[in-house]
Amino acid sequence: MKYTGTTYRPPIEANTLLLQVTVGCSHNSCSFCTMYRDVQFKVEQMEQIEKDLQEAKLMYGSQKRIFLLNADAFVLSARRLKEISAKVIEYFPEMEVITMYASIRNIMAKSDDELRELSEMRINDLWVGLESGSDAVLKQINKGHTIADAHEQLERLNKVGIRHNDIFMLGAGGKGKALETGAAAAELINKTGSNLVGVTSLGFFPSSEIAKDVENGTFVPATELEILEEERKLIELIELKNMPFYGNHPINTTSLVGTLPRDKEHLLETIDYSIRTTDTAFLNGVAERTTL
Repeated sequence: MKYTGTTYRPPIEANTLLLQVTVGCSHNSCSFCTMYRDVQFKVEQMEQIEKDLQEAKLMYGSQKRIFLLNADAFVLSARRLKEISAKVIEYFPEMEVITMYASIRNIMAKSDDELRELSEMRINDLWVGLESGSDAVLKQINKGHTIADAHEQLERLNKVGIRHNDIFMLGAGGKGKALETGAAAAELINKTGSNLVGVTSLGFFPSSEIAKDVENGTFVPATELEILEEERKLIELIELKNMPFYGNHPINTTSLVGTLPRDKEHLLETIDYSIRTTDTAFLNGVAERTTL
């Protein structure tokens, strides 16, 4: 199997077959992200993709779920994605879910008919990097879309039956914004019907633009207490039924996993316990994070 550079995938895709169809990130301009700065974006050759599928078939035999790499594989044209899906199904006819990272801009570039056709080709699950429910935050981190864009594009996915697993970044609003950004994220989730929500935390890496903003004082980081308060507000305000919540990224202050609303009280109590028992100096500071 061919993999170029560091391979990233959502934590819960740990046991999912990974197939490289692109290298790097087509946007690669988010102010917080350095994950793909060392690789140039390119599209993998179909010959290599088929070779990897042949190898995967020999290694694993049967697979029902596959994750297409890399950062925003949904940037590929609908034609190319259908071609890849057809190859996946050829080697794994039992395949039920073809999933990958996607940006709002990737979705925007496809017509309703194309989205419907992709859903029919078992591309029925996308990991969408929303990061925030606030336009001000999205502009600050140079995400490349607005909240209005997110509403429109996620609703288009809903209409064609493509599930969206939505990723948010705690602390992205900076100091003093915890409750505001937590509420904004919950509003976006409730209105667009997230299939699943995963949260990570903002880190400041030496070569990132946001690290420079911190250095020159144009961005003041949220404290660890504020990050926990933001996550608490987010969970408190989510109203969807039977929605998995994953706050178990290794860089998060507290590890949380549950299904809302069933586990809401337990998740809130876990955050409260963490606040009560964690060293005050740590809570009032900014933890060093070494990875996204």
